[in-house]
Amino acid sequence: MTSLEELKDKAQKAFNDWEEKSYKRFIQKNPERQKEFSTISFVPVKPLYSPEQFTDENYFNKIGFPGEYPYTRGIQPTMYRGKLWTMRQYAGFGNALESNRRYKYLLSQGTSGLSVAFDLPTQIGYDSDDPAAFGEVGRVGVAIDTLADMEILFEGIPLDKISTSMTINASASVLLAMYIAVAEKQGISKDKINGTIQNDILKEYIARGTYIYPPKASMRLVTDIFKYCANEVPKWNTISISGYHIREAGSTAAQEVGFTLANGIAYVEAAISAGLNVDDFAGQLSFFFNSHIDLFEEIAKFRAARRLWAKIMHTRFNAKEKKSLMLRFHSQTAGSALTAQQIDNNICRVTIQTLAAVLGGTQSLHTNGKDEALALPTEASAMTALRTQQIVAYESGVANTIDPLAGSYFIEALTDQIENEAWEYILKIDALGGMISAIEDGYVQSEIQNAAYKFEKQIENNERIVVGVNKFQINENQKPELLKIDEKVQGEQIKFLSTTRGRRNNDEVEKRLICLKTAAGGNDNLMPFILEAVKAYASVGEICNTLREVFGEYKEKVVM
Repeated sequence: MTSLEELKDKAQKAFNDWEEKSYKRFIQKNPERQKEFSTISFVPVKPLYSPEQFTDENYFNKIGFPGEYPYTRGIQPTMYRGKLWTMRQYAGFGNALESNRRYKYLLSQGTSGLSVAFDLPTQIGYDSDDPAAFGEVGRVGVAIDTLADMEILFEGIPLDKISTSMTINASASVLLAMYIAVAEKQGISKDKINGTIQNDILKEYIARGTYIYPPKASMRLVTDIFKYCANEVPKWNTISISGYHIREAGSTAAQEVGFTLANGIAYVEAAISAGLNVDDFAGQLSFFFNSHIDLFEEIAKFRAARRLWAKIMHTRFNAKEKKSLMLRFHSQTAGSALTAQQIDNNICRVTIQTLAAVLGGTQSLHTNGKDEALALPTEASAMTALRTQQIVAYESGVANTIDPLAGSYFIEALTDQIENEAWEYILKIDALGGMISAIEDGYVQSEIQNAAYKFEKQIENNERIVVGVNKFQINENQKPELLKIDEKVQGEQIKFLSTTRGRRNNDEVEKRLICLKTAAGGNDNLMPFILEAVKAYASVGEICNTLREVFGEYKEKVVM
């Protein structure tokens, strides 16, 4: 029987013969398109990947089988042969009534889960009538001030029949409390609802900026949600640890994985320090990744992230339950890859990114509308984005077998490389004292800024082609029809907030806010106090301002 080493030697000799006698001779007369090839994250791409370059002998510990450690090939034994990914279109604009109509439309067209976009005032804990909210009410998402808005947002949508993802971080505890309260008003107990709240405050300090409180206070709110949901809302994913915004800020694929998993480590450590057993909450952790334009790199990135997280949970945290080791993730196609020029081209980009997410084993997916480089998507472009997922799911055949690109010499080499680079970032962050220290030092932000600058310089120098931007431009005379938020939204929202304040029991609201403030000054879990305030129709701004009085506000360090 031929040994493995003999096979490798034979493969190496065959490769060397091909390279010298065929490849090099050919390119002497027929030069390649460019001197060097690389992924979108600057990883050099060789002309050919073959057996001698795939040297790891431990197939079972590195690739293995779907549904088995280290989950490189997916977290379920059947993957999409059993159940397709959740098609969860991200939507929300204007007021709750308009957004409710869009949700019902998407559900009627085959969306299998909701994903709520909130406006900036809601995200950073201001009411619509706050001076800081002027001009932003309902612009990039739906305006939510009180439980009255949330009741309208989900009117006619049974919360025990669908899952909901809410993209909210600094004020996540308040919006989760509102969702629980709406479910109870529908007669649905909180142990029956399922969905995800983003609740990832660390990436806000790194890449996005919608934070309120200093890191320590923010981490307390995160772990309070972990504790509360472990007992009270067991089907809820308590966090969506997000690499999406890190990638949108300009990171490489390896940075996205490394920094996201380092955030995950920080959350797990914080929860354990707060007295939780790792297996009591780890199964409720989920992740959120960007699905970018470089098809093979993205597929490898998702596989590498799953494998690396399984190893971290197994070796660093000694997790025992299988679910604690599984990296379950939502993905969204890359907004930063969309162009304002020739927007129909964005449909092609989103299709490639959809394939990357599906071939990489996503659990749920949002596909961007073609016009989102310019505005929130119109109803028509939202339908096209949803149909893109449905065509990939039902017509392309890519969901018929599990991890179809496993064993590809290129895919496996990229998977290994991204895993190794991401691990180096995690070790560097460990050396800096953990993710919070690395953020406060500006290390993570600086690494992302450098990568973003390098990428933009490549486009400016025509070293990287973006169709319609720096090559194949055309004169576009007609402006596309875009979604416009009515200027009346802000005034109407402020009026509705005033009406709600007039109808509620304001003495009860004041009592609940005083209880919350007292609890915030101590060590109690804040979720029950926030829930009681929400049920009394205290507003997002009132609750967050109460916590501001105790915790203060975070001031960002300038990174040069």
